[in-house]
Amino acid sequence: MADEKLTYEQARDELADVVRRLEAGGLTLEESLSLWERGEKLATTCEEWLEGARARLAATLKAPAEGEDSPANKAPF
Repeated sequence: MADEKLTYEQARDELADVVRRLEAGGLTLEESLSLWERGEKLATTCEEWLEGARARLAATLKAPAEGEDSPANKAPF
């Protein structure tokens, strides 16, 4: 499965598995390096998802332009 098609949850879960495998040890140097590289890619995928979520939240929470109706622009009574 291509990284760009992984959901955040899929990438996070696979990354957690990579970490568990690395922490368990018993791997060859080549296997460890391969897993480390995979983990780096998965971490980047997760970060991209999180940055996208932050941007969407920021856009949603952004105050409307001056003069637009919003609770912040209305008097309490």
